[in-house]
Amino acid sequence: MPLDEFVPIGFDPPTFLATDRFHLEPLGPQHNQADHAAWMSSIEHIRSTPGFLDGNWPPRSGMTLEQNLADLRRHADDFTQGAGFTFTVLDPADNDVIGCVYLYPSASEKWDATVKSWVRADRSALDVPLANAVARWIITDWPWERVDRCGR
Repeated sequence: MPLDEFVPIGFDPPTFLATDRFHLEPLGPQHNQADHAAWMSSIEHIRSTPGFLDGNWPPRSGMTLEQNLADLRRHADDFTQGAGFTFTVLDPADNDVIGCVYLYPSASEKWDATVKSWVRADRSALDVPLANAVARWIITDWPWERVDRCGR
């Protein structure tokens, strides 16, 4: 795989991961309200989650729904272009947004990809099970060998 290519040409990225506690699907504009509500309710919890400790996201002051929508559109475009893959984490019982998973190129040549995930504060018990399920999924369904799990 060329250094400037995140996934091999022709790679068909998985679009679903399901467990009995959550399922993942590509994040998009259709999730705007629920995604916005999920992370806005849990800013400090997310900022204390491995991968988000640098304090850059989420913004302490939040964002408007319109700003969040623009962010979701950017993530959806990245997915379409194979530049990065962002998944919403949904409760299988009611499809409510309970978190997010990001699979993006690493800023370091040491890694092929960086994986980050967060869950709402009221679902914090799912933090480690989600990270572990995604780690297994990457091994079985994704093309990377060197994955930075941000200390997980």
